[in-house]
Amino acid sequence: RDVLCDAERAGSAGRRAQLRRLRSYLRDESSRLRPLRRFYEKVQALHQDPEASVDNPLLAFSLIKRLHSDWPNIIYNDEATRNTQALHAGLREVEQELPGAEDLDGAARAVKGLANGVFQRAGHPPLYSPGWRASLFADDCFHVGKVAYDTGDYYHSIAWLEEAVSLFHLSYGSWNLEDRSSLEDALDHLAFSYFMAENISHALSLSREFLRYDPSNQRVSRNVAKYKKLLEMGMGASARPLQRPNSTHLQTRDAYEELCQHPRGQPDPEQLLHLSCSYETNNSPFLLLQPAKKEMVWIQPHVALYHDFITDAEAETIKGLAGPWLQRSVVASGEKQQKAEYWISKSTWLKDTVDPVVHALDQRIIAVTGLDLWPPYAEYLQVVNYGLGGHYEPHFDHATSTKSPLYRMKSGNRIATVMIYLSAVEAGGSTAFIYANFSVPVVKNAALFWWNLRRNGNGDGDTLHAGCPVLAGDKWVVNKWIHEHGQEFQRPCSADPHD
Repeated sequence: RDVLCDAERAGSAGRRAQLRRLRSYLRDESSRLRPLRRFYEKVQALHQDPEASVDNPLLAFSLIKRLHSDWPNIIYNDEATRNTQALHAGLREVEQELPGAEDLDGAARAVKGLANGVFQRAGHPPLYSPGWRASLFADDCFHVGKVAYDTGDYYHSIAWLEEAVSLFHLSYGSWNLEDRSSLEDALDHLAFSYFMAENISHALSLSREFLRYDPSNQRVSRNVAKYKKLLEMGMGASARPLQRPNSTHLQTRDAYEELCQHPRGQPDPEQLLHLSCSYETNNSPFLLLQPAKKEMVWIQPHVALYHDFITDAEAETIKGLAGPWLQRSVVASGEKQQKAEYWISKSTWLKDTVDPVVHALDQRIIAVTGLDLWPPYAEYLQVVNYGLGGHYEPHFDHATSTKSPLYRMKSGNRIATVMIYLSAVEAGGSTAFIYANFSVPVVKNAALFWWNLRRNGNGDGDTLHAGCPVLAGDKWVVNKWIHEHGQEFQRPCSADPHD
């Protein structure tokens, strides 16, 4: 699940139960240690004057009894074992609900991405200022750096491992039970990160420091010899500025990140003349008593926001139906579907027969859009959860290749998208339209609609869009993708072949 999407909420009930058990364990251990403390105090009192205890038969008897009878009773008491077994049993009960290694690595990737300043550039106010600040320890920083290191992202691994080394220096000599790494680990990974960044002189310096703590390490000793030889050959003597990686080779990255910093772009004066808010019935009897609240967000591409499209109760029902079935989101790659680092979320699909709420939502989409949603003209509802750092880099909803799995439905390409926001977020999560240069913030219970295809059936390049990273909160959306077959009379071709 690599995804971080719900790392911060996965197994919340299990975590609460485990905290209760830990509290109970600490209480039981405190009770167990009280007699041990009393025993220590008694023996300590007898040892305050060793000569007196030998001369005084009562003191001598007390000391002998403590050491012969009381001490074995304390040592061989199995209460500690019972307490520990109870704690272990409690952990086994909730272990499946607790975050796993994949969740941890996903959360580390999110922290790495959100904390590097990408979405908070100079000259702009911060997108998110938490009221409660948390500190990371040396082992925490090492783990984030190690995740970056393992993916070859030395730009970020250096920053995080530098912080880990600094914090390990401050606490060197004091070992924490929860730590899985050490100063030596951080120095080792940091040295190689600098080597890969072609800063060989600093890699050599860090490797030498490592050997002060572990002089028998043959591998690092060989690295030192290698770095010396490279420096003698004139390689890596001067450090080059580190470049932030672009692992997905995203050509629109700068525009994407810029839009994610601002909730909306500013439409030009000509666009403003056509933007409006209205109550719409769309000639549908479903909307006569309660018209749709339509806000035209943009003209080209055509993007509209329907406020109060669903109720809080309906949103919670859909989240509840989807929750148990959420899995890592996949994308089309050629003729296959696979996980991708540019879409960090979890998702599932809901048929309209699973619950009356889902069926009612489909009916509402038909009423508002006027399009045909009956199979095979539309896909099932897709429910998506974006948690900590969850995002979807710029992409098209419509297929750009005839080999796409979308065509297996035999109903053409995706003509339109309806995306419904089931939740609010504290920061981030906007939907950014890259080439059109605007973004739409998350509006709880609203539905965002846009056409993916032009009337001539070609894909609309202006619909390239992205889901900005969630900085704080838990973003839930529903996607309804409508296909072009079955819509011939609802959206006929234009007389203009280029339209």
